[in-house]
Amino acid sequence: MAKKNRTKTSAATETAPGEVGPRQPCPCGSGKRYKACHGAPGGGDVFVKRPFEGLPSECDLIALRELVPAATAVLPLTGEYADRTVKLCTLLPMAAPAMVRDSGEVWLGLQVQHAFGDPSRDLAAVLLAALEAEPGAGMVGLTAPPGPGPRLQDLVAGPGDPGAAGDLAVQVHEGFDFWVADMEETSELAQALEQADGAAAPTARLTSVTAAYWTRMGAKEHLRWVMPEPEDQLLDALARLHVSGDDVIVPGARFVGMFRAHGLLAPVWDLEVGTGPEALEEPAEAFKAKLDAALADSSDLTTEQRSARNGLANRQVTIR
Repeated sequence: MAKKNRTKTSAATETAPGEVGPRQPCPCGSGKRYKACHGAPGGGDVFVKRPFEGLPSECDLIALRELVPAATAVLPLTGEYADRTVKLCTLLPMAAPAMVRDSGEVWLGLQVQHAFGDPSRDLAAVLLAALEAEPGAGMVGLTAPPGPGPRLQDLVAGPGDPGAAGDLAVQVHEGFDFWVADMEETSELAQALEQADGAAAPTARLTSVTAAYWTRMGAKEHLRWVMPEPEDQLLDALARLHVSGDDVIVPGARFVGMFRAHGLLAPVWDLEVGTGPEALEEPAEAFKAKLDAALADSSDLTTEQRSARNGLANRQVTIR
């Protein structure tokens, strides 16, 4: 008698092409199964791997959302809101998604509590609500997934739009005093300010390259650099540089791994204490030239380079 086929199939477990099964890894890179991450109730009604693609300063936006404690940048808008002033902020009091000031100026927060699968759509929904609010309305946010609608790419001025200024002019702050620069400080706000300042690590943005940030956390210094290249291409290039010994930014620095955030990688170097941001400017620019050459190299990786690439791939931490 033939054995019964123990393999069972069910319409409930089958997935259409391009869909993610409940027991498959979530495509966000969290390491969880889809049913326990974006497929879970409240996990987000959509998932966009690279939500800020196409925006000016995509890499800086990711850095400000995930890595930089205190920074601001003016966000130029297009269309009917082109005359409105919007300030992009890493963090607002009580992690508010947005604030409408007495002047009518809108402050848009990047580091927020909600996550509905497409940060660009979430930010756009909050921004539109804030733009429609009365001056002095205070905090504005989301309490439910925003549903279909404009994304940040649809609202921000791009090349050719009036008021577009190319890359964002990011201003890194030592703390969060900018919260109260134009308003009366209340006891509640003072407490929030004290707590936020206490958690803000000293940070500086390099000027010689894009989206590279020095930081000191406790007794350690690091360079964290968000890069725009596709992951596979960047890993190949970094593997080539690692094998040739060209992945050392400055003497004493050590390339320790990468963050993965919003579809891009952010390589991280440990630095010797006392390095500071100024000493990184010229070396970072020189490293960028080497990286560009490695990115342009289309030859097959050697055995040693493939081994290095595997090691680099295992030193990634997904933070969003």
